[in-house]
Amino acid sequence: MKTVVVYGQNHKGSTYHIAHELAEKLGGEIKEFFLPRDFGEFCCGCTKCFTDSETKCPHYEKLTPVTNALDGADVIILASPVYVYHASGAMKAFLDHYGYRWMVHRPEERMFEKQGVCVSTAAGAGMKSTNKDMADSLFFWGVPKIYNIGVAVRATNWNGVDEKTRQSVERKIDTVASVIRRRYQKGNIRPGIKTIGFFNIMRMLQKNGWNEKDVEYWREKGWQDKKRPWKK
Repeated sequence: MKTVVVYGQNHKGSTYHIAHELAEKLGGEIKEFFLPRDFGEFCCGCTKCFTDSETKCPHYEKLTPVTNALDGADVIILASPVYVYHASGAMKAFLDHYGYRWMVHRPEERMFEKQGVCVSTAAGAGMKSTNKDMADSLFFWGVPKIYNIGVAVRATNWNGVDEKTRQSVERKIDTVASVIRRRYQKGNIRPGIKTIGFFNIMRMLQKNGWNEKDVEYWREKGWQDKKRPWKK
């Protein structure tokens, strides 16, 4: 199993410890990226990725190592501490660069066979909205199985987290890791009704879409016929 973890911060606090431990319990190969250390560019809104090609993005080369890791992984973990009830600016800036990969445009077919996890922590609240920030991208990329781990650590660093909370975190990590491993081993990673339904709506829109690049992409993939990204 190959796991890639993208952290929405550079420091190794509570969010890091939870996401990293989950990755270790999954086993196999692990690749980690820290934002903004490994990618810190803001989308400049040139729309080249939509109308021309993602290779025309001024940050394409910087983003390529992360993109290759995402495409090659079996499990994608997106982890961010809560910043004013949402994901960190670094995480948001990172995800903005993959707008062209949303199902409404040109989804990468390998995403439809992966599992994703969103991890967030806060001293108090905001984990639900923070995880949603990241889960939205995973869903619209086509990732069929998405899990959430949100923890109110009641501390500003991992050393300050009390034993009771740590034990609760361990149980959550064990549960998610067990489900992910079981589905991976059984090959039981297929889109649900929501993903398939949304994909089919996008398929109809792309029959006569407004963006020539998107329409051409869907036709080349054979998705306007009987082919589907989750059927090999």
